[in-house]
This record gives sequence, C-alpha cells and structure tokens, in this order.
Amino acid sequence: MTTYTILIVLSALVIFSYLFDLVASKTKLPSVLLLLVLGIGLRILVDKLQIHTYSFLEILPTLGTVGLILIVFEGSLELKYAREKNKVIKGAFLSALFILIATVVVITFIIYQITGQTLYLCFVNAIPFSVISSAIAIPSVSSINKKSKEFVIYESSFSDILGIILFNFAVANQHITAGSFGQLALNTVLILLLSVVACVTLLYLMGRLKHHIKFFLIISILIMVYAIGQSFHLSALVLILSFGLFLNNADAIKHAWFRSVFIYKNLSNDLTQLHQLSAETAFIIRTFFFVIFGFTMNIYELDNFNIIANGLIMLGSIYVIRFGYLYFFKRDHVLPEGFVTPRGLISILLYYNLPQHMKLVEIGTPFLFMVVLGSSLVMSIGLMSTRKRQTAQTEAGH
Repeated sequence: MTTYTILIVLSALVIFSYLFDLVASKTKLPSVLLLLVLGIGLRILVDKLQIHTYSFLEILPTLGTVGLILIVFEGSLELKYAREKNKVIKGAFLSALFILIATVVVITFIIYQITGQTLYLCFVNAIPFSVISSAIAIPSVSSINKKSKEFVIYESSFSDILGIILFNFAVANQHITAGSFGQLALNTVLILLLSVVACVTLLYLMGRLKHHIKFFLIISILIMVYAIGQSFHLSALVLILSFGLFLNNADAIKHAWFRSVFIYKNLSNDLTQLHQLSAETAFIIRTFFFVIFGFTMNIYELDNFNIIANGLIMLGSIYVIRFGYLYFFKRDHVLPEGFVTPRGLISILLYYNLPQHMKLVEIGTPFLFMVVLGSSLVMSIGLMSTRKRQTAQTEAGH
C-alpha cells in the first residue's frame, strides 16, 4: 500500500463513520454496530484480494484506552450537578454495582458449565462480559429524554469504573485475604486524592495558559495521569469522570478564595471548546477502534453451534438480570434504559488485558465478538421500538 492509498482509506473510514452517526441519530441503530460491520466487510475484501496488512491487534488496546478516556470525559462534561440529582446519582451507582455483581456471578456459572475450569478462572473471564460499555451506551442515548440520558451516563460510567476495580482486584488476588481488601481501600483513597489534586491543578492551568495550543495539552496531561494511575493498579477512570464533573460545575462553587484563584473570565467558552475537541477526538478514535476490532475478527469461527448457543444464553442472562433489577428497584427507568446495556470497548480492553495464562480457550474472541454484536443489536432494536411506541402514544394523545 502506498502512502496515498492509506490516506484515502483513513479518510474514507472517517467519512463513513460520520454518515453512520447521521444514520444512528435517525434510526437509533448504534454507529458502533455499523463500524463493526464495515470492519468485517473490509476483512473479507482484503482476504479475497490477498492484500498484505499490518498486525492491528498491537494497537487495539492503546486506541481503546484513549477512546474510553475521551468518551467518559465527554459524557461527564455534559453533567450539571444539583443537590436534587443526588437521588439519580445514588440510583445509578447502586444499579451499576448490583447488576455488575449479579451478572458476574451468573456468567461465572455459565463459563464454569462450558469449560469445567476452576471457579477463579471462570470468575476472572466473566468480568469483561459483565461491564456496560459507556463508549457505546453514552453516544447511543444522545437523543432520548434528559432524565434517562443522565441515568445512563452515570450508570455506564460507574459500571466501567466498578468493572475495572473488580478486574484489577481479581487478577491481583488469586487468594483473597484481609490484606487484599486493605490494599483495595488504600488504592481507592489514593485515586480519590489524586483526582482532587489533578482536578484543581488542571483547572488552574487552564486559567493560566496563554499559548494558543491549550486543550490538547490538558487532554494529554489527563491521559498521562490516567496511565500513571493504571500502572499502579488504581482505577483512574474515577479521575476522568471527576475532572469532567468538576470542570462543568466549578462555577457553582461560591467560596471567594476559590473563585478568585480558579474561576476566570473565559472559563465558559473554554469548556465549550474543550467539550467540542474531546467529542471530535473521541469520534475519530472510536471510528478506528471498532473498524479495527471488526477487521481483526475471524467471522468464520462463528460457524459453531456451541459458540452461538452459549453466547445467546449469556446474552439472555444479561437482560434478565438487568430488567429484573430495574423493574423491582428502579421502576421509572425500565424503558428504554433496560435495553441500554451494551458490551463493547471496555469489555474488549479488559479481555485483552487478561494475562495469557488466565484466558480460557473456550471463551475466546469469537465469543466476545458475538456478545458485543448481540448486545448492540438488542439495544438498537429496543431503542427503536420504544421510540415508535412513545411516538404512537403521543399521537394518540392528540
């Protein structure tokens, strides 16, 4: 491939992704689903033409991590805190926590039935399949009502954070002791302290930087701090969510000293530009990540009845648990939120970060691909049917 051919392909992917976003806004079909299909189509074409390609698997985790950071950051920049939202935040956290725990337990049992391996290995392998992907959930609910949208942003972000905490804890502690929980508590305190320091420092920098290149520097520092935190097994996604919330709500802090030091004249304009930049950068990263993931999939491995049957059982259990919890504990968030439990970027990242000796052969990438694809399909069908029913009810009311 020549340089110009590569540039044409990359540009075409971005154009297709933009068109997919337009389709998604009209149909509720997640653009991620279309990107996966595009990646699969490109793989089939490349195989038929016998074109030599790169080993994209090497860059997939890095792309995914940057995409996750930017998508959570973009979502948190849209959240305005008010005391009356404490109930929504608490409800979203409890929903993320209990649904995650219940799903991990059930999927651990399913994997145990499939593989017959130790419960510990089944448990570790179940975690990637149990976490809601904020990278898919947040963009997919952009046009639903504000109350449901806020719930999904908080819940999916909390699910990512709790999933990473549980994953790091499980991988690091094959034998759980009292010291394991002590280390977890220490890590939680450290990441909260790091979040406070990072939030205040970055806001101070934003007000003092006079150079015309400003926002990419802030995002780069944020990514670097995230990477440092993750290197020490801290759940640094807390930092990303905190920084977005802090920036968007800093002007609500009335303390005179804080306002004199940190609140500056152009803060509102800077936030608008930062949100726009993070959204567009996340769009580019998400485009390449999901196209590459689709491209790296060997769809011929899906021609296996056991993978399809077990994948459907796993998908069914995910939705039974979710709808059951929302129906009994969050009755006002059953529809359309019940359908919004996609597996995606975070599931792929956790799977690829699983140590090689812990991966179960029977639960490979075809299994992961099917659950990612299946959950996106169910979500899109659910969102579309809910919208049609709400439109019909509105027209009947008139």
